[in-house]
Amino acid sequence: MLGKTAGGLYWMFRYLERAENTARLVDAGFRIALTHSSVAADEWKSIVSTTGENASFRQRHERYTSENVVDFLLRDISHPYSVMSMIEAARMNARLVRTALTREVWEATNECCMALRTTLGEQIADRDLPRALQTIRQQSALVRGALHGTMLRNDIFNFARIGTYIERAESTARILDVKYYVLLPSISHVGSSLDNVQWETILRSVSAATAYRQVHGSQPRARTIADFLIFSRQLPRSLIFSRARIAANLAHLAKDYGMDTASNDFSRTVNTRLDALHIDDVFDHGLHEFLQDFIQENNTLGARIEQDYRFNG
Repeated sequence: MLGKTAGGLYWMFRYLERAENTARLVDAGFRIALTHSSVAADEWKSIVSTTGENASFRQRHERYTSENVVDFLLRDISHPYSVMSMIEAARMNARLVRTALTREVWEATNECCMALRTTLGEQIADRDLPRALQTIRQQSALVRGALHGTMLRNDIFNFARIGTYIERAESTARILDVKYYVLLPSISHVGSSLDNVQWETILRSVSAATAYRQVHGSQPRARTIADFLIFSRQLPRSLIFSRARIAANLAHLAKDYGMDTASNDFSRTVNTRLDALHIDDVFDHGLHEFLQDFIQENNTLGARIEQDYRFNG
């Protein structure tokens, strides 16, 4: 496969995943703002911080209000990481790799873009926000479903899934990291009702609230949630699950192409280290430090994949 085609597939599905993750973050922030108005501004700021786009937000807005954050993260086409901008970018990449996609995947991507142009075309009132966020999640799921239901399990499929899981791993790690360093106002709040609500927000942000209750019960506990989101091999948005899927797809590529790569070797190395860890090791080292190392390794892995498969060549 041409490197540009591989890169188009990889980034198409990174953008789709990032758009869906952003919608889930906004949904979680909206729920907190509705039920705990006293911390609404801090919650909206934390949502922007999780995306890593605080500086860009401050260039456009002075206050972290529901209206400003929703407009910035969902609708602002001048912001390259708004949902609308990312869906447009996903569609553009889909057009570049049109011949590699089935008709169903292309049509689902095209429909996703057109539906969101309508949904996000005008400013969204608070009462309409849940419906808009549901539309974003549903449209993204339709593209993913078309991929799983109609595509051959070949290099095209593998590059699409690698893009998805590289993005998903970074998103989950960022959400966990922000919990300790932005969301929590003071160490005095640890273990408080506010702390528990914030952990519940994290679970909702990664679509893991129901899964967590099925495994650990209804009471959210910081250490157990961190363990679940980092080390659960059954949760499709955990760090270890995402890393395992990236490694599996890279292994399929190595077999298909008859060659190993530096990215494949790096993936095996970091996964072996992650497999050997326990949640106690993470907290002994420091959760923030662990997550920062994970994000840096994830970025390094993504860059090596782009280089090995000549996305720009």
